[in-house]
Amino acid sequence: MGAVTPIGNNVRQMWEALLSGTNGIDFIKAFDASNLKVKIAAEVKNLEVDKYLEPRESKRLDRCVIYALIAAQEAYEQAELGEAEIDHHRFGTFVTSGIGGINTIYQQALIAKEKGPDRISPFFVPSSIINLVGGNIAIKFKAKGPNHPVVTACSSGNDSIGLAFRNIRDNYVDLAFAGGAEAPVGELAVGGFGSMRALCSNNDPNAASVPFDKRRSGFVIGEGAGVLILEEYEHAKKRGAKIFGEILGYGATCDAYHITAPDDSAEGITKAISIALKDASVLPEVIDYINAHGTSTPYNDKLETYAFKQVFGNHAHKLNISSTKSMMGHALGASGAIEAIITALAVKEDMIPPTINYQVPDEDCDLNYTPNQTVKRKVYYAINNNVGFGGQNSTIVFKKYTEE
Repeated sequence: MGAVTPIGNNVRQMWEALLSGTNGIDFIKAFDASNLKVKIAAEVKNLEVDKYLEPRESKRLDRCVIYALIAAQEAYEQAELGEAEIDHHRFGTFVTSGIGGINTIYQQALIAKEKGPDRISPFFVPSSIINLVGGNIAIKFKAKGPNHPVVTACSSGNDSIGLAFRNIRDNYVDLAFAGGAEAPVGELAVGGFGSMRALCSNNDPNAASVPFDKRRSGFVIGEGAGVLILEEYEHAKKRGAKIFGEILGYGATCDAYHITAPDDSAEGITKAISIALKDASVLPEVIDYINAHGTSTPYNDKLETYAFKQVFGNHAHKLNISSTKSMMGHALGASGAIEAIITALAVKEDMIPPTINYQVPDEDCDLNYTPNQTVKRKVYYAINNNVGFGGQNSTIVFKKYTEE
């Protein structure tokens, strides 16, 4: 697994920061946001790009691709694939982005307007299109199997992991990069989401991303990348791979309801979770932890809670649930991938990161959201849940790995 996040630029840094309840949200440093209503974001900090990429290479790439390459490098090294005997044509890449190189698009549009379209960079297109987030990873690590980015807004990262899982289970590939990357902190995305009133605009870093809290009023935009290497079990065992956990099932649905708003019956979320549990052949009552989408928006948190109650019944009150977006904001297409890593670590280490900044209970959100403090608890099964604009719903089931 590999990660680049607002609270740590590798998996271990991120995990330790999560367990200590570190808030990665602050005032925007990437550009001058003084003329915008929204002035805060969860930005990646102190990333030494030159340690991973040649300056000439990094200058040609959008930040979302840079984050993806760095996260993939960590995952690759952790998997010890450098000398492994693998069939590169059965090595897939399922790494995506929700909106791709949006800052590159914005910058090159300004150049086109000010200097004319003939002055647009020749690297504009390959730096901004989403398939080259994974494409650059495939080139670097000679992954010659399918390169399939799934673009489903804020469930993109989770859905890409689900597609990789299915490709391995159906014997198309032996192993795969899977995940997502996003770098939307810039004038265009912050202004656009702000105009939709999707973002919290109180500009208090410690009271803006407050999932499941009655004060919630919008999400905080974030950035980063999460990349996992998924591998067929026997293939992994044969080469002596370090196994963190198992993926058992995946479910996905579409509300088919509205371009941005979730269906107020929560039918789509409920069905996606139910499909994933059925795919995993596990009963709802065995789940110990849910990493919720938990965006800190009024509708998402209420309807996600309602879905959990519909799927789990009385067991919903026995679960630990948390939204790590309270610390890292919402990294859009990368969020599901980063949160999948967090879910896998919760299962491996029997530690559940908290929902920080939780103060005011909401009668519509009355479950155990692991408020403010990390909880130590045996976690054998967990799910990562994500939703996205267009009514996308995505759920993955994780299980603790035990050696035979």
